[in-house]
Amino acid sequence: MPYADPVETVVSRTLKLEAGSPPATLSETQLLDTQRAFDSVAPDYDGPRGNNELIQRMRLTLWNSVSSEVPAGSRLLDLGCGTGIDAVEFARRGYQVVASDWSPRMVERTQARATAAGVQAQVAALHVGVHQLDRLEGGFDGIYSNFGPLNCAPDLGDVAVQCARLLQPGGKLVFSVIGRICPWEVGYYLFKRRIKRACVRAARGATAVGMNRHTIWTHYYLPREFYRTFAAHFTLNGYRAMSLFMPPPYLVEFYHRHQSACDRLGRLDDRFGALPGLRDMGDHFLIVMQRR
Repeated sequence: MPYADPVETVVSRTLKLEAGSPPATLSETQLLDTQRAFDSVAPDYDGPRGNNELIQRMRLTLWNSVSSEVPAGSRLLDLGCGTGIDAVEFARRGYQVVASDWSPRMVERTQARATAAGVQAQVAALHVGVHQLDRLEGGFDGIYSNFGPLNCAPDLGDVAVQCARLLQPGGKLVFSVIGRICPWEVGYYLFKRRIKRACVRAARGATAVGMNRHTIWTHYYLPREFYRTFAAHFTLNGYRAMSLFMPPPYLVEFYHRHQSACDRLGRLDDRFGALPGLRDMGDHFLIVMQRR
């Protein structure tokens, strides 16, 4: 499932948790809210909303990470495939891909994209959400997820258990996850005097994020916080910040006005985004884990 623009975040509907409490479980209604939101944008999500220049830059980081971690010819599982941009790219790179998504309209777009690209034999698109992984058969060499589908998982612990079941021993996870600390976002909304909006990622539990007059229920994570859920089954190979110095994708108009300066900031991301401390921030983080 592609990037969800948090510009329309609804800060008044957050499931609050006491400190130390386990994450709240999303209800069936909230899962359907998220499905309807992505169904509603599927027809045009390859445009500026879901695939602008800043998103493309982050997308390339995941592509190269998966290619460096999992040999070509391997079998990949895409969690939250969206319109299939990643799945088709990996098919072109020589992988067999099972592309899954909770939005049936996104699955349809993935099937159409694979057919148009002539890689339909390498891409199987399935209507399966991240909370339904028990429906899948295992034997994968790698599992990837791009732009935060796992932030929408109602039970991240179950995702970890299912990923361990689905992966071959030594298999890799490469996930792009929406982070909890985004300096650009805090600074931008404080400048706009939108205090609640600046602090939305600090919320614990499921946060309502608006998109196209629908609601996506989202959890935000620090990298180590995210990894702890997977630690029983996976070792941590590493993680890095994405869009730390570079503006987050929903500020693409700012990028267009200041492209040269932003491109220089992007080079800072490339150079310093994996350093301790800095890697814990950013619009997203990219995390790589290996099955024990």
